[in-house]
Amino acid sequence: MFIVNNYQLAIFFCVITMLCWGSWGNTQKLAGRSWRYELFYWDYVTGILLFAVVSAFTLGSMGAEGRSFLEDLKQAEPSNMGSAFLGGIVFNAANILLAAAISIAGLSVAFPVGIGLALILGVVVNFWGSQKGDPVFLFSGVALIMIAIVLNALAYSKQSRQAKKVSSKGLILSLLAGFLMSFFYRFVAASMDLDDFVNPAAGKMTPYTAMFIFACGIFASNFIFNTLVMKRPFAGAPVSYKDYFKGGFRIHLVGVLGGLIWGLGNAFNLIAAGKAGAAVSYGLGQGATLVSAFWGVFIWKEFKNSSGIVNRYLLLMFLLFIAGILLIIRAGAG
Repeated sequence: MFIVNNYQLAIFFCVITMLCWGSWGNTQKLAGRSWRYELFYWDYVTGILLFAVVSAFTLGSMGAEGRSFLEDLKQAEPSNMGSAFLGGIVFNAANILLAAAISIAGLSVAFPVGIGLALILGVVVNFWGSQKGDPVFLFSGVALIMIAIVLNALAYSKQSRQAKKVSSKGLILSLLAGFLMSFFYRFVAASMDLDDFVNPAAGKMTPYTAMFIFACGIFASNFIFNTLVMKRPFAGAPVSYKDYFKGGFRIHLVGVLGGLIWGLGNAFNLIAAGKAGAAVSYGLGQGATLVSAFWGVFIWKEFKNSSGIVNRYLLLMFLLFIAGILLIIRAGAG
C-alpha cells in the first residue's frame, strides 16, 4: 500500500485535506439552489463510500509495503472494525447537523463555528489518545483558533442584527455539530496502528481499511439519521424518497462530487496521521474552517454590505486562524 514516509509530505497531505474538507460545502451550496440538503446528503454519503472503495483497491492494495486491503480486512479484529464503524456513525450525526447549519447560516458561519469547535476539542481528544507533537505549540495554535471562532460568531451576530434576521438556530446547530465532530476521528485512529503502517500490529487496520469501514458506518447510519431529518427537517417542509428520485442526473452528480472531495481529504488525512500524529493531522485537516470561511465570505458573499466592525472581525478571524494553523504545523516538526 502507499505510505507517507516523511513529515513534509504528511503536512502536504494535511493541506490537501484542509482544502478538500473546506470545499465540499460548495457542492451543497450549488445544489441548494434547487435541491434540499437532506436529498443532497444521500448523494454525498454515496460519494464518500465510493471513494473509500476505490482507494482501498488502488492505493491500499499496491506497493510492497504494509498489508494489502483484502489481507488487512481479513485479519482485522472485530473491536477495531467496530471502532472505525462507530466513528462513521458519530461523524454522520455531526455532519448532518453541519449540513443543516450550512443551509441556515451559510458556509462562513457553520464551518468556522462548528468545525472550529471540532478542531479545538478534537485536538485535545486525539492528543490525549496519542501524545505526538509539541503540546506548547499545539495548544497555543488551538487557543488562537478558539479566539477566531468567537470573532466569527460576533461577526455573524452583528451582521444578523443589521439585516434584522437574527437566527440562533444556525449557531446552535453549528455548535452541536462541532461537539460531535470532535470525537469521530479518535474512534478511527484507535482502529489503526499509528506507530507503524509498514508492519502494523496484528488485528489493527491500515488507513485504507479503516477508511472503508468508517465509510460503511456513515452510509449505514444515514438510513436512520437522514430519514429522521427528512421527516422532521430543521427548516422547511418534510421531503420524501420520492422527491429524491425526481432529481436529475446533474443534481445527483453534484452531491456525489461533494462526497468524493471529502473522501479524498479523509484518505490523505488518515495516511498522514502515521507520520504527523493524530492530533496534528486532525488539527490541520480541520483547518478547513479557514478555507470554508474564505469561500463563504469572498465567493458566496455571505457577509455582503457588512459594516466596518464586522469586516474587522472577519479580517482578524482569518489572521488568527492562519497563525493557529502555522503553530499546529510547528508542533509536529520537532
